[in-house]
Amino acid sequence: MSDQVKQTVKKVFEDLATSLETGRMESRVKIGLTFDGSELGMEVMKQAAYAIKQKNLFDVVLIGSDVEWAGDFEHYSTTSCQKESSELMEELLDSGELQGCVTLHYSFPIGVSTVGKVVTPALGRELYIATTTGTTSGVRNEAMVLNAINGIAAAKACGINQPTVGILNVEGAKTVERSLTTLQENGYELAFGESQREDGGKVLRGNDLLLGSVDVVVCDSLTGNILMKLFSAGSSGGNYETLGAGYGPGIGRNYDRNICIISRASGVPVIVNALEYAYELAKGKLGKISQVEYQKADQAGLKQICAELTAAPTAEAAKEIEPPAKEIVTSEIAGIEIMELEDAVKALWEIDIYAESGMGCTGPIVLVNEKNLAAAQAELKKAKYL
Repeated sequence: MSDQVKQTVKKVFEDLATSLETGRMESRVKIGLTFDGSELGMEVMKQAAYAIKQKNLFDVVLIGSDVEWAGDFEHYSTTSCQKESSELMEELLDSGELQGCVTLHYSFPIGVSTVGKVVTPALGRELYIATTTGTTSGVRNEAMVLNAINGIAAAKACGINQPTVGILNVEGAKTVERSLTTLQENGYELAFGESQREDGGKVLRGNDLLLGSVDVVVCDSLTGNILMKLFSAGSSGGNYETLGAGYGPGIGRNYDRNICIISRASGVPVIVNALEYAYELAKGKLGKISQVEYQKADQAGLKQICAELTAAPTAEAAKEIEPPAKEIVTSEIAGIEIMELEDAVKALWEIDIYAESGMGCTGPIVLVNEKNLAAAQAELKKAKYL
């Protein structure tokens, strides 16, 4: 622990002793802001800090180089080196001096990813995007399942008691849907929302993002990062983020630091919103809530579900299967993951049902003869393709 942090901790205890002596117990939440490194210059950081100071909801603590205006705030002086600022930020968070921090860049450990927050343009609803940076898992489908837990934790910490969840229609969506449904059936309290498109369902389309059809949208981090940039800078030409609350806090199993990410292109409104997001998460006890959510999910079989998602394919699954005699196929079976479509067809061939793969108006489909429809659906459910 640095001497600067030790002095701060000493001051905290002195203030506590004074409060006990005078009978006044007033505790202000402190949210840090590392302010070096913005592509938009120091002015955006300055304006955001003063905007929060004027609102007077919580205290902003600055971490960064010596600038004149920093004297109006509690300020920890560092060089412009990101590594130095990050290390000091970690010390202040771990000591309890800060209850959260907003920073321009931070390398989270594997297993931790961030949940961004935007306001959707159609109806002005808040939407949590899980996730937007970081790597929850090296296996995409497992990462998206864990991202759902992270998104729920963030929404609950911000006061949504039962957030609704939807899965963005990207690669792996149907597999993730089956995994989350299993988790729900095993007792985990997961409330699915529904697409506003005519055919509904738990898998969301682009329209649903604009509408804010659910509270939490689940996707991979790369897709989530693109969504954040489009939502936040789509109206400004791309080089100045004006909307949303940034890329959000890093969340993961056994991770409890409230570190929220903004971009080097984040403008004043986004920085202000990110600081307020960090404040909400601190008041809502994000670390405790995420720990509880993971415990509940584990009790519902999360680890087993993840093990199945990351298991290597067996030799039997890779063997060549000859199709049965060709038939006219007119009946469609939808809801199968695109990456598993050919395997699903072969699963039906194995029980002597002729099938073909195709693409319907809502996504991948398996085509079978009408007389085989019920048997094919039953087999695909049994084999967990549906």
